[in-house]
Amino acid sequence: MKQILVIQTAFLGDAVLVTSILEKLHAFHPDAAIDLVVRKGNEGLFDEHPFVRRLLIWDKRSGKTGDLFRIIGELRMTEYDDIINAQRFFSTGLMTVLARGKEKIGYDKNPLSFLFSRKVKHVIGDPSTPLRTPHEVDRLNALIEHLTDKSRPLPRLYPTEKHKLEVHDHMATWSHGHVAGGYVCVAPASVWFTKQWPEAKWIELIRSAAAEVRVYLIGAPGDAELCERIAKAAGRGEILAGKLSLLGTAALMHGATMNYVNDSAPLHIASAMNAPVTVVFCSTVPAFGFGPLRENGRIVETAEKLDCRPCGLHGYSACPRGHFKCALNIDPRTVLSETTRH
Repeated sequence: MKQILVIQTAFLGDAVLVTSILEKLHAFHPDAAIDLVVRKGNEGLFDEHPFVRRLLIWDKRSGKTGDLFRIIGELRMTEYDDIINAQRFFSTGLMTVLARGKEKIGYDKNPLSFLFSRKVKHVIGDPSTPLRTPHEVDRLNALIEHLTDKSRPLPRLYPTEKHKLEVHDHMATWSHGHVAGGYVCVAPASVWFTKQWPEAKWIELIRSAAAEVRVYLIGAPGDAELCERIAKAAGRGEILAGKLSLLGTAALMHGATMNYVNDSAPLHIASAMNAPVTVVFCSTVPAFGFGPLRENGRIVETAEKLDCRPCGLHGYSACPRGHFKCALNIDPRTVLSETTRH
């Protein structure tokens, strides 16, 4: 039996996107045992996942280095056929090098890539040529192309009945995944300020949504305060931020008539659930390779040509120029889809 290890210990959105190669590896090697390493906090994405044999969780916040070597010790108990490192950082490079495996695969930008048996070029798209830019799932596929083929893999999550019932407990009416009159999800938060559409814009969008459409504000527990302020100012909206598990959130988004998000993890959850999504790009651009993956995905960004945009790959805690035009110039009426407009 083939044994495969996949390593992705970055943020939540990265963990969602790495499911694309789990799907593809399983499709081409259905009898393989696949183990996965993720950072603590992201493990809920893989609750009862049908293709993951063993989930290893690295606690980066408490005893990070000690826990890294605990994980490495566990990995060394298995002889893997293929170790696939989906990151470009030293710690996961060390994990890859010290784990036991016949083939060790990773990106050329990893500082320990000279010790890998197979190095793959990592290319971030050029904003000036967006039509030729690779998506993150294409970059991930480059790691496993020799084990599968060149076709683009797509991410997928697996909420169970347990997660759907969890959603039911937080909704007034639930029938086959839909609320009477329909509902939309709004995920207004982001780790980075310049990736986050301003609070006032979300308030205006929710006020403009059709009265019969219910609005659910979603996110992590730390996003609840922002969601509460938005709902209070908008005069509507039910707060589910921090009340649902990750797969419960995925199940909720799947049933929505639209999901409104930033360039952040909820965008990738929508793609993994084949859920309709409208993403607002502020300081970052789709050419970096993190846009919607399905035909039901919409991108909204400023029409103004700004010489400062994009200002960085990941965003900043404040606009470097001080004006934040990339976000403030986006009209909520443009963001609001036809199906949810007054």
